[in-house]
Amino acid sequence: MDIKYKKRIRLKHFEYKGCYRYFVTICTHDKKVVFIDKYVVAYLLDVLKTQSKAYGFKIWAYCFMPDHLHLLIEGEESDSDMRKFISSYKQQTGYYYKKGNGSRLWQINYYEHVLRSEEETKTVANYIFANPVRKGIVEDFTQYEFLGSFEFDINEP
Repeated sequence: MDIKYKKRIRLKHFEYKGCYRYFVTICTHDKKVVFIDKYVVAYLLDVLKTQSKAYGFKIWAYCFMPDHLHLLIEGEESDSDMRKFISSYKQQTGYYYKKGNGSRLWQINYYEHVLRSEEETKTVANYIFANPVRKGIVEDFTQYEFLGSFEFDINEP
């Protein structure tokens, strides 16, 4: 008998609600290169802005790499639900993408890291912003058009 066990990727006794910060990575379906089209990314950013307000989340950092998205988010209210926020975002954007392109946008799951209190928001944001530099796409993160913050000017130290 072949029994498959689904790997738990969420913390067992953590509700993912409240004023917590999360480093989230969402990959495209089959690691397909999608986020090189500025119109697709512009739409995804518009939805991110709308959904983050609706679900009570700050977007400290975002970076659309060609085949995945990094986010640094923070719940603003005691009922800010990270799982519902990410699920809703993926559902809305995935529907739009499939309607226009005939294929899935996102992989089924995503990865998150709940930041500890000693982990500095700007340090983690800068780590996210450095992603296109580490991958050799640009020499300076300010040259990459698909990253930013809804909370602060990324060009200020």
